[in-house]
Amino acid sequence: MAQQLTAKEPTADQIADQRIYTQFGVTDHEYELICGFLGRKPNYTEIGVFSVMWSEHCSYKNSKPILKKFPVTGPRVLMGPGEGAGIVDIGDNQAVVFKIESHNHPSAVEPYQGAATGVGGIIRDIFSMGARPVALLNSLRFGNLASERVKYLFEHVVGGIAGYGNCIGIPTVAGEVMFDESYEGNPLVNAMCVGLIDHDKIQRGVAKGVGNPVFYVGPATGRDGIHGATFASVELSEESEEKRTAVQVGDPFMEKLVMEATLELINSGIVLGIQDMGAAGLTCSSAEMASKAGNGLELYLDEVPQRETGMTPYEMMLSESQERMLFVVEPQHEEQAKEIFDRWGIICAKVGKVTDDGRLRLFHKGEEVADMPVTALVDECPVYNKPSAEPAYYRENADVDSSDFAEITDLNGALEKVLASPTVASKEWVYNQYDYMVRTATAVQPGSDAAVVLIDGTRKALAMTTDCNGRYVYLDPEVGGRIAVAEAARNIVCSGAEPLAITDNLNFGNPEKPEVFWQLEKSADGMSEACIKLDTPVIGGNVSLYNENAKGAIYPTPVIGMVGLVHDHDHITTQGFKNEGDVIVLIGDTKAEFGGSELQYVLNGAPSGRPPAIDLEIEKKVQDAVLGAIQKGLVASAHDLSEGGIAAALAESCISGGIGAEVALSSELRADHLLFSESQSRILLSAKPELADKLIAWLGEQGVAHAAIGTVKGNALTINVNGKTGINSPVQQLEKVWKDAIPCLMK
Repeated sequence: MAQQLTAKEPTADQIADQRIYTQFGVTDHEYELICGFLGRKPNYTEIGVFSVMWSEHCSYKNSKPILKKFPVTGPRVLMGPGEGAGIVDIGDNQAVVFKIESHNHPSAVEPYQGAATGVGGIIRDIFSMGARPVALLNSLRFGNLASERVKYLFEHVVGGIAGYGNCIGIPTVAGEVMFDESYEGNPLVNAMCVGLIDHDKIQRGVAKGVGNPVFYVGPATGRDGIHGATFASVELSEESEEKRTAVQVGDPFMEKLVMEATLELINSGIVLGIQDMGAAGLTCSSAEMASKAGNGLELYLDEVPQRETGMTPYEMMLSESQERMLFVVEPQHEEQAKEIFDRWGIICAKVGKVTDDGRLRLFHKGEEVADMPVTALVDECPVYNKPSAEPAYYRENADVDSSDFAEITDLNGALEKVLASPTVASKEWVYNQYDYMVRTATAVQPGSDAAVVLIDGTRKALAMTTDCNGRYVYLDPEVGGRIAVAEAARNIVCSGAEPLAITDNLNFGNPEKPEVFWQLEKSADGMSEACIKLDTPVIGGNVSLYNENAKGAIYPTPVIGMVGLVHDHDHITTQGFKNEGDVIVLIGDTKAEFGGSELQYVLNGAPSGRPPAIDLEIEKKVQDAVLGAIQKGLVASAHDLSEGGIAAALAESCISGGIGAEVALSSELRADHLLFSESQSRILLSAKPELADKLIAWLGEQGVAHAAIGTVKGNALTINVNGKTGINSPVQQLEKVWKDAIPCLMK
């Protein structure tokens, strides 16, 4: 082994004696393990490489026991967790590729670039599989929008998402935004990408073939993003602002060129393995590609394109400069590969070769500067079974009756307050900044239950959504986990699609706190149950832990990204009421359930009690019945009931359709309970008058609770409850309240 690289870097003895490794998030126990794998003390480059590979962000060392709970296989699944993205068969030799990932901590300290590079990274995950990206989605969480800091984060995160997606020419078609004090100081920025691929073009990130050359593609490496993976694996603190160097800087125009050149390379058929340089940059891509092939890798760091002078091996290996890829071809295809990238004006440099010794060996200035076992880096990171403890708040909430609040007499006012709550209010301020029509395949734009993107040359389409109610998960992680999956599937079904699979982004606090780990494991239990029952396996995702602020952990927020298949364009359905005289049908039963509800938040500012109950047997029957009705042509509109209950759902369907409705409800519940409860497994349908009887007969045959509750008509939303007027408001007034809420707060 060569000795220390520069006088500025501590020696192996200094790293050990001064416990410098702890600054990289490596524990004493882990350091001893590393010494055992190497048979000596690691030098500065090696401890840096181990620290990022063994970080939670790359190794999942705290969450692997949890991830094993998820169902990951199914008849349609072509590729599950373990690669850049999961892949699901959609017939006709086609498949859909999708994944979601977080960029939470970077966005907290540098919101524009943090969000932008989150988008860039997830796009690379998709096209590195050989797929053409066709859509982007996001799931965002912020603190109270009355805060100036929250406004700043919100504005610049949305700007970063828009700036990257719009420039690269991929439509941003769907997403969700929730505001709650729990996310103060630690916003959640989860980005999802969906792509299309033919079965024979699927790639894997493997370094195949001993002696084959390894190529670096993309812009030169700089010092941005060093230790980004480690930064994402610790809590944010007052010092986090000083870690802006851990936030990368993105260039969407460069990514567009890299994407097109990479897809051309893949289509040429000469690629043996390819992977993007995401978290941990060159370190992660090289080590993982070698590990998956059971091989080793040599990297010649002098050949790595560098945009800054004097870069050390440590800096080159840990840099997370954006828009870079690593791929392997056979020697006879080197010139063909170079010619493709030359034509696109992209750097393509041979930086290494595949070996048979199972080691990652780094060379710099004629010397070997690091020598590490690949399996130790990738496969033998210690896995921790963290202690778990039921939180005191959970026990205390068992005795809270969330429906026990003073009866609301001004129901019109209550509906306006719910519609004006930023979580429920129109997100046009957000999605109007996105180019959601580029590529001209977007059939259902942002604002309905799910977005729909057409598949060129077919009658098929893809529906997609992101969902999670962190308040529900906080109050009961297992039930909240079930609801997150069920609501995502419900939104997919309401768009006329068959739910296929999910990708998840598990956003939680510090797993070293037993109460947080309990939230993580219980929510995974609920998600797994729902995935099994609804036939939506988990094909990949991301874990983002250590999301905390001065008050403690964020609400546990396991975001669900789901994709569904619309079998025929005629089945595409939206939430807006369509025509005067259409019959409105409510599916599902309503109970007084307000734990974690939007009304509870508007009234009290904090969740309490238990979230709504969910019966997955009923949920499955409801979804199957609704999808069947849509496919039979019996449904004019469909809208999932979620935040704000039936009152908000009716208002949204009226606003989206630009038409009123007259509704009559009867129940033993109080009027305010009936209108704003968030009971699960409920969907609002409308049907042409001549088809209403057939729809109701179909629902009866399927054994789901249902009732015809009114008619689409007029210019106002009128809801009578037990013969008395509960809500009577012009749709135009409701629309103004709903649309003006966020723009007014952002002034």
